[in-house]
Order: sequence, then structure tokens, then C-alpha cells
Amino acid sequence: MTDEAQGEARGRRARGGGGAARRAARTAIGHETARFITREIPNFETLNDEAIEIIEANAEIVLEEIGVNFPENPAALKRWKDAGADVQGERVRIPKGLARELCKTAPRSFTQYARNPERNVDMGGRNLVFAPVYGPPFVRTREGGRRYATLEDFQNFVKLGYMSKWLHHSGGTVCEPTDVAVNKRHLDMIHAHMVYSDKPFMGSVTAPERARDSVEMCRILFGEDFVAQNAVMTSLININSPLTFDGIMMGALEEYSSNMQAVIVSPFIVGGAMAPVSIAGTLTQVMAEILVGVAYTQLVRKGAPVIAGAFVTSTDMASGAPTFGTPEATQVTYGAGQLVRRLGVPYRSAGAFCGSKLPDAQAAYESANSLNMGFLAGVNFMLHACGWLEGGLVASFEKWVMDADQLGIYHTLAKGTDLSENGLAMDALREVGPGHHYLGCAHTQANFQTAFWRTDLLDYKPFETWSEDGARDTEELAAIRVRTLLDNYEQPPLDPGIAEGLKDYVARKKDSMPDAFV
Repeated sequence: MTDEAQGEARGRRARGGGGAARRAARTAIGHETARFITREIPNFETLNDEAIEIIEANAEIVLEEIGVNFPENPAALKRWKDAGADVQGERVRIPKGLARELCKTAPRSFTQYARNPERNVDMGGRNLVFAPVYGPPFVRTREGGRRYATLEDFQNFVKLGYMSKWLHHSGGTVCEPTDVAVNKRHLDMIHAHMVYSDKPFMGSVTAPERARDSVEMCRILFGEDFVAQNAVMTSLININSPLTFDGIMMGALEEYSSNMQAVIVSPFIVGGAMAPVSIAGTLTQVMAEILVGVAYTQLVRKGAPVIAGAFVTSTDMASGAPTFGTPEATQVTYGAGQLVRRLGVPYRSAGAFCGSKLPDAQAAYESANSLNMGFLAGVNFMLHACGWLEGGLVASFEKWVMDADQLGIYHTLAKGTDLSENGLAMDALREVGPGHHYLGCAHTQANFQTAFWRTDLLDYKPFETWSEDGARDTEELAAIRVRTLLDNYEQPPLDPGIAEGLKDYVARKKDSMPDAFV
């Protein structure tokens, strides 16, 4: 993309002065997006050096003695054999130290570029990038209830993501548009991210050829030379835990890594079902799977960007259903963060997880616990940061804006304590003295607009005012905000030639194959 085209895509920022302008600014709907978070506070670490060394050693034992499966992927088996692994059938046993050595060429951090350069995000280090829910086949609205997702729903979620200030990333499969053929819907989804938002996005992974389409569409959007040298996509490569790397996921990984596009190597951990019930046992398996996944990206192409981490939950042993916001998942998330940082690649985990069927108190408690653990664990890329409901089966419009509003809190927490002259506020302490208030002092007047985080959603009115306004609960307020955001949405500018090229590519690819719904 040319500098001129990128410049045209930059969002407008409203400014104003005076009381009326400030009130208008609080209620105005704009396209401003906060920069990704850079933490100025320490990570919360629960494992001591001895525990880390034991878990790392046990992970190497798992790889050497038990091994991992690479079914239906002869090319992967050959790569591992050539690298020095013991390959018997589909089982790959990896000598101690080999996988970790291969991981050394993976970058410690990288930039994912957006079509609007103001929206670029840096993955790794002390940074945190928020991305929305991924994968639900159902959607829920306050008015319409639970139903299968459509392409229109998908497009509306992308628009909401673009309009959400605290969300840094457009995500990927924010819902599964079931009204479009399975073999064609990836084209519509990638196209929606490209034209309805100018934030970074994720590519398709449901088949290697769909990953290839994602790369080709990025070449149209960004330019072939730019894509050859820069990461413009991330993609979610789930490991089929325990210890299995299926051919479809690995085929997508191979497409992205060979083209220097980023992949997220992510064990899918449901404790007690896909991993042991113990914390240390789960961390051992997670570490083994991450080592193999990251190493394999480097076997495909040295230097390919990769993010490592895990989707972590546990099993309700009474019903068999996954549970969220639990202390066990928190402990695994903290520990995995320490292990991934020692490996030297960006870390993915956590999200606004909940098992609730509605955006209710259960959803709020579980999501708050899940978001907090990710923030404290040092997560660099947080998928599912807003919109998740019913164990990931449902993308909720109301919960999307409820979660997205709360993400603003972490931008403030990450800054730590301001110890500048202004932060220490000695002038205010001297001015006010004993027995007076700070409302009118010079320091308050100079700082009140930015001193405290402000919600765009929650209600803090007095009871009488709240009652007169209709006694609306949070879900109703969220439904109103969804409508307001979508009503005020304006599509970010895109070069007409690029827009036409994308539209033509999608049409040609769809015309080249019959519909398939399985």
C-alpha cells in the first residue's frame, strides 16, 4: 500500500474545549483506537526456578520418550527426520534439546502491520494486544436471543471492533457465518476485515488452501513486496491436545510460516480431558506441545514469526463441561507465561472467558477473573478479549461492548504509579491544606479530564435519575450502545483500485468451485 493510501485510512480524532465540548466528547462516537498496551508493572510469577527447571526437563522427557503424532502429513515427518528426530510411522520422538535449539531462530518480538499504520501492533516484550472472540457458530442479542450466526452478524462484529477504542485487533473468525458455504466463507470473512476495519486481523486456518487465499488477498491489500518482508497476519494454529498435530492445522501453519506470516501455536487445554488434572502435569504437556509447535515453524522457515501459548480451562467433573475463571486455569496461565518467556517468543493466553448462557453476573465474575489472570500473567496477545459467551459457542453483541468497555481499565493499570512532579501532586497538597477539598484546586482543574478512567457504558447516576430513565440494567445499556456504534459506523477509506481487486478475487474464487457445506 502506498504512503498516500495509508495516510488516507487514518481515523479522525475530535477535539474540543469548554464544558459543552467536554460533555459532547464523552458521548461522541469516534474511530479513535488506543495504542496497544505496554506494561510498566511487573508480571505475576508463581513458579520458582526449581519448579521451572523440573517442568522444562519433564517436557523434554515427554518429547523423547513418548513423542508426538503428526498424522496425515508426510512432509512434516520428513522435516523432523531430517532434523534428527526418531520417526516411526506418524509418531515423532525428539531428542533432548533439539526442539529448544530449533526454537532459537524464532523472533522474540515482531510487528503486525495494519493497513492503517497507526493501528500497527508490536507483539512480544512487555506489550499486550487485545483481540475479540474467535470461532462461535451462534450469536446472541438481547432482542433476538440465541441463533446461528450469519455473514451480516460477522460484518457487524467487525464494525463494532473497528469502533471499539480499547480493542487493538480486528481478530479472525469473530463468529462462523453459517449462511455461507463452508468452502467459501473464509473469503467473505477476510474481505470483511480488510474493508470494514483498518486494524490488524487474522487469516483462515480451516484448510491449507484457505490460508493460501488469505495470503493472496493480503498481497492485493498491502502489495506483494510488502507482504514478502512483513507480518500482516496472525493465525490461530490449535494443537489437538494431547500431543497431536493434525494435518489441516499444520498445513495452514506451513502456508503462513513459509510466507513469513505469524502463527499462534496454541495447545487446547481442558484440564482433566485434554491434559492431566494437576497444574504441574498440565504445564509439562503445554511446554512439550509448545516446543514442538514453535520448532516446527522454524523447520518450515527460519525466522518465521510465532506466538506461543495456550487456551486453558478445566473440566467440571460432574457434567464434563468446561469451566472458566477457575483458580486452576489461573495457575496454569501464570506458569505458562514464565515458561514461554524463557523460551523467548511472544505469549498468547486468557480472554473474557465464561460458561454463562447470558451476559449476567456469572459471565461478569468469570470474565473478570479470566481477564485479570491474563493481564497479570504477562500475556502479549489476548484472543477472546470481548464477546465470549457460553463456553465459546456464542458471540454476544451485548457482552462484546460490555467486555470492550472494561478493557480500558487495563490501559490504566498497566501504566503503574505516576511519580512525576504532576503525579506526586505536592502543589495540590500545599494549596489545599487541612480541612478543605480538592475539587477547585489548580491541580484538579489541570488534570480532571484525564485523571480517572471513565466507562462508556456503566451507569453511575443517582437512584432517582436511574429509575426515571427506565431502570435499565447493564445488558439493556449494552444493547443501546451496540445500536449507537453501528448507527454511527463509517467505513475507513480504502484505495478504489485495491477495493476492486479484493472484490474481484473473492468473486473469482467463489465462481471457481461449487458450494460445500461440510
